[in-house]
Amino acid sequence: MNLRILLILSIVATATTASAQDASLKKAQEAFDQAQVQYLQGNFDEAAEGFKAAYEARAFPQFLYNIGASYHMKGKKAADVDAYTKAVDYYKRYLAEDPKAADKDKVERSFDVLTGEIERLAKEPPPEGTTGTTPTASAAVEQLGDAKIRGLVVIESEPQGATIYLDGKEKGEHAKTPWSGSLEGEKTYLVEKRGYKSKEGRISGDPNRLLVLQIVLSEEDYLGWVEIKSNVPGADVYMDDKTVGAIGKTPYSGNFKPGKHTFWVAADGYDEFQSEIEVIAGEAHEVSAQLKGAPVGYLNLRGTGIDKSEILVDGKVLCQRGPCRKPVKEGTHTVTVRRPGYKPYTARVDVQARTEISVRASLAKKPGRGDAIAAYVASGIFAGAGVYLGLQAKKLEGQIQDDIDAGNPPPDDDDPRLQRGKIFAISADAAFAVSGLVALTAVYYTFRDKGAPSTGQIDVRAIALEPVIGPGYAGLGMEMHW
Repeated sequence: MNLRILLILSIVATATTASAQDASLKKAQEAFDQAQVQYLQGNFDEAAEGFKAAYEARAFPQFLYNIGASYHMKGKKAADVDAYTKAVDYYKRYLAEDPKAADKDKVERSFDVLTGEIERLAKEPPPEGTTGTTPTASAAVEQLGDAKIRGLVVIESEPQGATIYLDGKEKGEHAKTPWSGSLEGEKTYLVEKRGYKSKEGRISGDPNRLLVLQIVLSEEDYLGWVEIKSNVPGADVYMDDKTVGAIGKTPYSGNFKPGKHTFWVAADGYDEFQSEIEVIAGEAHEVSAQLKGAPVGYLNLRGTGIDKSEILVDGKVLCQRGPCRKPVKEGTHTVTVRRPGYKPYTARVDVQARTEISVRASLAKKPGRGDAIAAYVASGIFAGAGVYLGLQAKKLEGQIQDDIDAGNPPPDDDDPRLQRGKIFAISADAAFAVSGLVALTAVYYTFRDKGAPSTGQIDVRAIALEPVIGPGYAGLGMEMHW
């Protein structure tokens, strides 16, 4: 009897809490809508009060930002020190409640500028006789532009604690319900929880409205639940057919049809993990992947014309065509970028774990060999001339020998044939010498590295491993520092 009463009280308490939450969310939405109208009409005090009412109903940090934006605009329009002061206070409260806000730097810049404006107005009050005129904001305030109020997307589920995925599970978990934040553009969403049917659809954030998505998940008895974890968070998860691509990243969970399924877990630099499990309807299954290996570094090859270039590492083809970003083992490697008709670019790079080496190659065209061809032709001409002159010298020598064989006395030094023969012989030797020198020049022109060489810029960027702790797992997450 006591157990029955306790159960009834529990159900009533849960229903009462859910009802109160719905009522507070509705109140917040109504206050937000009214505040937005006041803001657009330039009634910034009324807008701030409306956003305060919305925050009192549901304490979303974005409401604090909108309060600050309302006072910001009042201060800008009227050079109101008190309004600027309130704007700075609410901007700071916003960041205190949402320290990881994506716009943190921008908001900090805003309250720094507004603080400077407060000091300026305190030192330089409007001159006498300017009553009724609109004071001018400083150049720094004008540079910030007008403060815009922000819309808000709220995703809640019954039961709470469901996992939210945006634009596919491949990107990993986005958040848990209840969640609130800003969204840009249209997104696909998937909300799922162990033991319940998944809910998916489309949602589009409005920068000027409070959008509430309330999802009721029904219990699921037909499907089985699978949770996949690994010692390397962010590893790719494949199921049944790897050719279709990864279905998500670890830690990963979801509902699956009953039957045998094969799962693979893979990460760059680690041996692939494979597991086959029998999924049973209504039951939960866990896959714990212990990946063996070590982190790797990355080579990222870019540059003009890289899409027509072949990339090699240590003489082996890394990518048939660029751009090319591939994991490479630690150590010193020779990187070559080559393209037909261009000079190759070669560099020695030292790859370290958890770093990315970016190489931007600029290949220079191979110069023409017209000068070498001209030198070969000239060498041939001189060689031909040498042969001709040598033959002429031999011909005169033959004539003189024939006369001697016929019984004539040897010619004296005044015989013109002797002079011409000497001239032909000397000229032939000179022609052959010139031909040889020109031929050597032609060989040099053939093999010399003519023109500017191919160049490249090398940039090393760190991929830091940072602690990641989540429900049921702990490890290291990867973050790029540019």
